[in-house]
Amino acid sequence: DAGGPQGQLKVPLLGRVLIEDDVEIGAYTTVDRGALDDTVIGAGSVIDNLVQIAHNVRIGRHCVIAGQVGISGSSRLDDFVFIGGQAGLSGHIHVGAGARIAAKSGVHRDIPAGATVGGYPAVPIREFRRIAGAVRRLARTRGAGPDEAADEAEN
Repeated sequence: DAGGPQGQLKVPLLGRVLIEDDVEIGAYTTVDRGALDDTVIGAGSVIDNLVQIAHNVRIGRHCVIAGQVGISGSSRLDDFVFIGGQAGLSGHIHVGAGARIAAKSGVHRDIPAGATVGGYPAVPIREFRRIAGAVRRLARTRGAGPDEAADEAEN
C-alpha cells in the first residue's frame, strides 16, 4: 500500500527511457521512465499513435505496435512481436518472439513465442474464431434482435 494518512506516497522514479536505433514513435504516444529499472524500446520497432508504454517495459527489436495499445508496467516483449490496435496487456506479461496479438485483445497471461491470440481474454486465434462463429450462429437461431427487426421494418 503506497498510501498513508496524508494521501499517496510519491516514489521517485530512478530508471530511464532507452530508445535504440531506427525506432519510430507516433504522435501522443507516452513512454514512462522506469521505476527502478529502465524502460527500453528495441531497435527497428515501430510504435503507432496514442500508445501507452508503462514503467519498466522492455520491447524487443523490430516490434510493431498499432494505435491505442496499452502495455502495463514491467511487461516484456521479445523480438518481432506484433500487437493490433486497442489491445491491452496486463502488467508483468511476457510475450515471446514472433507472437501476434489481434486488435482489441485483452492479454492477462504470458504469450508463447510464435503464438497468435485474440479476444478478451486473449485465447489462441483458432479458438477465438470458433467462439465468434458460435456466437453468430446462436444469434441467427434466436431470431432477429432489436436492430435486425428495425432494419426489416424499414424495408
